Amino acid sequence: MRDDTAGGHRRADRAGAASPDGPSGAGDGEGAWGDGLIARRVDENGGAEPYAVLPSRPPASSAALMPLAYDGNLRSRLDALRELVGLSRTRLDSGTLAEAGRVLDEAAARRRLSGQHTVVAVAGATGSGKSQLFNTLAGVTISETGVRRPTTAAPIACSWSDGAASLLDRLGIPGRLRRRPLQHPDSESPLRGLVLIDLPDHDSAAVQHREQVDRILALVDAVIWVVDPEKYADALIHERYLRPMAGHAEVTLVVLNQVDRLPGEAAEQVLDDLRRLLDEDGIALGEYGEPGATVLALSALTGEGVGELREALGQFVAERQAPARRIAADVDAAARHLRPVYVTGRRTGLSEEAREEFADRLADAVGATAAGEAAERAWLRNANRACGTPWLRLWRWYHDRRDPVTGRLPSRTQADEEATARQRVEHAVRTVSERASAGLPAPWAQAMREAALRGAHGLPEALDELAGRTAPPPGRPPRPGWWPVAVLAQATMTLLQVVGGLWLLGQIIGIVPPNLGVPVLLMVAGIVGGPLIEWSCRMAARGPARRYGHEAERLLREAAAGCGRARVLDPLAAELLRYREVREQYARVTGVGAVPR
Repeated sequence: MRDDTAGGHRRADRAGAASPDGPSGAGDGEGAWGDGLIARRVDENGGAEPYAVLPSRPPASSAALMPLAYDGNLRSRLDALRELVGLSRTRLDSGTLAEAGRVLDEAAARRRLSGQHTVVAVAGATGSGKSQLFNTLAGVTISETGVRRPTTAAPIACSWSDGAASLLDRLGIPGRLRRRPLQHPDSESPLRGLVLIDLPDHDSAAVQHREQVDRILALVDAVIWVVDPEKYADALIHERYLRPMAGHAEVTLVVLNQVDRLPGEAAEQVLDDLRRLLDEDGIALGEYGEPGATVLALSALTGEGVGELREALGQFVAERQAPARRIAADVDAAARHLRPVYVTGRRTGLSEEAREEFADRLADAVGATAAGEAAERAWLRNANRACGTPWLRLWRWYHDRRDPVTGRLPSRTQADEEATARQRVEHAVRTVSERASAGLPAPWAQAMREAALRGAHGLPEALDELAGRTAPPPGRPPRPGWWPVAVLAQATMTLLQVVGGLWLLGQIIGIVPPNLGVPVLLMVAGIVGGPLIEWSCRMAARGPARRYGHEAERLLREAAAGCGRARVLDPLAAELLRYREVREQYARVTGVGAVPR
């Protein structure tokens, strides 16, 4: 099917160039407007017929235009989104943050432009009559209509007041496609401030047409979707445009055109079915004073209902809230897109129980319990050596000398012990990282695991060095105050045995007069008293030995826990703090006080 639109535009450009007040075609300022447009109709023969000439008028000073101003809530949400993107760049890929970045860029670009204008796009499918409605609103045939499809090959703009050139520059609409309506001077027009854009067909067979539609729909302040009785339920417009933009209901108008083709009550039935479809798309309908999309039925051919649309547009433009509402809806859409990477339905964090379990696992890895038990045994052994009878100590020394080394049980090699300790440390780190990342969105859970792995690097070696510094010093453990008394008592018992024995020996030799009672009593007292004192000292040493062992174990546990905290738990806590910070920023972006954990 041949497209005569380009030829029509070329003829219109030649007509405009022939006029002394015609457009310059530069598209760089107010002078780019087609103030000398020769409007035309396209008859059945395809000829361009002069219809009306719009006199030239001096452009308004751009300095008099007020830039767009966002209210405090929207500014706060945009600031929070900017902060959120900045905090997330090292955790999320650029594709995930692309939509949020686009919203920030568009919000900044739109804020620098006129706040006195509202840019509204007229979009629709082939044959829906959107160009005819565009011309009806403008009061002059600006956009070509006809039986050939697609008719609209490029977006055409019509502004009801001066000062919109920068907005149209942003949309990429050249000066030769910028028009002005015939009706109403600027100061009297009820649509003053409106900039209407007639888009190509969104279902056009030409790919570049669909690309232009998608590009401009992302930049305009509001959209009028024009549907007809035949294609109002078309899946393409609902699935590709209406459903994804359900959050933009407040800046959306849906118009059922060509109702003059429907007999009797059919128009109301079709309109009700259209409302049902919009509701299924998730689009809130602005009924009974509630904010939402405006749904109207009209006929651009007969003019039925056009006045109601013009009135709705006039009120819409007079409020001057559409640009801010569009940006707010874009922020909502970006927040919904980012929700899976910031919010889950589970509680997050590192519990005290998980911290204690991690510390216990590290203590087991460095052998804190075994070190405490060894310290306790060393204390008891030292007590026995200090307070035991000389004969028993001599016997133990002799027994140790005679005990062959080959008779002992083989011990584990140092390499085996180090491998086991390393495995315990790795298991402890893996367990605590899994607990810390539980319930977090995937990017932040991965960041937690990576932080734990970085901290685990070199942790076994650090724990070994720490265990060597924290272990009790070699040599004898400290002695309590009662040990000298026990040693003195044990020496006394030994002396009694020696004196009694020498006495008996003297009697046997005949040096000392016979008297068995006293020396035997002395010997018995020494023989019985020595072991009794040793047993008493052993009972008395159990408490101090246990405390000494517990202290050694505590010091090693605290040292291991401190090392694990510095290398693993603190980085995990820092990642959790960063996540909570971005989650708070996300809560500000969504405009609510808090986001579920």
